[in-house]
Amino acid sequence: MLRKKYIELINKVNTDPYRLHFHLMAPTGWLNDPNGLCVIKGVNHIYFQYTPFSATWGLKSWGHYTTENWIDYTEHPIFLRPSIAEDIDGVYSGSALVENNKIHYYYTGNVKYTDKKYDYILNGREQNVIEVISEDGFNYEKKNVLLKNSDYPQNMSTHVRDPKIFKVEDEYFMILGARKKQDIGCAILYKSLDLKKWEYFFEIYSEKKYGYMWECCDLIKIEDKWFLICCPQGVEQEGINFANIYQIGYFPIDINFKEKTYSLGEFMELDRGFDIYAPQTFVDNKGRNILIAWMGIPDATYTNNKTIKNGWQHALSMPRALKRKENKILQEPLVEFENLRKNKISSTDNHINFLASTFEMIIDIENSENFLVKMEDVKLSYDNNIFSLEMQESGEGRDKRSVYLEELKKLRIFVDTSSIEIFINDGEEVFTSRFYPNKAKINIEVFNHGSCSYYDLDEFKIDVE
Repeated sequence: MLRKKYIELINKVNTDPYRLHFHLMAPTGWLNDPNGLCVIKGVNHIYFQYTPFSATWGLKSWGHYTTENWIDYTEHPIFLRPSIAEDIDGVYSGSALVENNKIHYYYTGNVKYTDKKYDYILNGREQNVIEVISEDGFNYEKKNVLLKNSDYPQNMSTHVRDPKIFKVEDEYFMILGARKKQDIGCAILYKSLDLKKWEYFFEIYSEKKYGYMWECCDLIKIEDKWFLICCPQGVEQEGINFANIYQIGYFPIDINFKEKTYSLGEFMELDRGFDIYAPQTFVDNKGRNILIAWMGIPDATYTNNKTIKNGWQHALSMPRALKRKENKILQEPLVEFENLRKNKISSTDNHINFLASTFEMIIDIENSENFLVKMEDVKLSYDNNIFSLEMQESGEGRDKRSVYLEELKKLRIFVDTSSIEIFINDGEEVFTSRFYPNKAKINIEVFNHGSCSYYDLDEFKIDVE
């Protein structure tokens, strides 16, 4: 019966014109955070939060894709499902670390009490850190509960989750996002010598309060500089900054693990678009720092998009290679995406237009005055050092997002039927969003640029195991 329902849902999903071609999506149902990113035996493993029979929400498992080249993928059966008392209400987000040819996965096991009324902030839920170990990325023996609510500092609420594991010299560290009882967002660190016994290490928080909760925390070293990536919830909008309901960004951090000291720099947004959250990083099979995020966001008024009626919702972002420029993270599309290019068109005219649905466009800008890109009712503009992405009807409630630039020199735009990702000045700023045009191919116009290269893009090849 379930198999028949799944096949019917697959057929319905695959006829949706808003399905993407070079992004990973759930085969059916709901997708959110990328999880457990790792590489073993030369293969990149990408797991994700997955609810196959509901396009809106539901009991979370881990879906699973693999790839060796970021273009050809294999879809695998669900890797983790709720199966023990400590994860009975969902296998929530987590990470992976490969050590001695074994993958150690750590995730949040969600338990939500329903026997009486709870506020689910200070009481009523468990957030357990659970480990599984695999030799191949497909099978594991058992689930080991490592940390429970009672193992967290007493000043924490019941919101402690999303373990990310990393190694510094001969010691292992786990960073978790948390919400203090005083409604202050922070990260907490645990330390281990053997990946099994974990002891509380210390807490990281900002002098200026950045929200009431930090999710999806990640400590990453890029070219000898540490960054604390996180998703603060509850940050007030400041002009054109922090415009989304929840943020995705990072603090440059000077951290000394031996002395338990740190100093946070200014918080910076990773992406200015409408639909981006829950990033996770790892080093891929080519040794690059890669970031993948959820191309969606929780609790936004515009998330009820047009794909729900056809049985699916959301996708993962394009994977991005991370570099740094002083204290700033730069994001660039992987070079492998150039292998999807076909039908190149180049122009130096001041006004060009064409029809397309799945494409890449590179614009080198010589004169940014009155610069404009129009894609039906989606507009990219630059005026008085403010770059803006603006949507009308096709935005389904999305309106305008902007960023200040010293100079606009280059745009690299990827459109995939119902998604747009904009990389500005070689990844200094990024916008990621969904939109829902009412026609299969949209009219694109570019005004006052310098030179423009356009490519149709092929689709991922995805085999099903």
